[in-house]
Amino acid sequence: MPTLFKFVAFLAVVGGLVFGGMVALVTFVNPEPREMIEIVPPSKLAPR
Repeated sequence: MPTLFKFVAFLAVVGGLVFGGMVALVTFVNPEPREMIEIVPPSKLAPR
């Protein structure tokens, strides 16, 4: 088996594992929506 074919097969296997991991994350992880509050100091709002 030539080296290039082994390398391409390895990349295909790694890509399949990454894709499978992403599908598992999308399927099993449910994010919880929540409100975000960011306090902005008045000095950043004032013109210079």
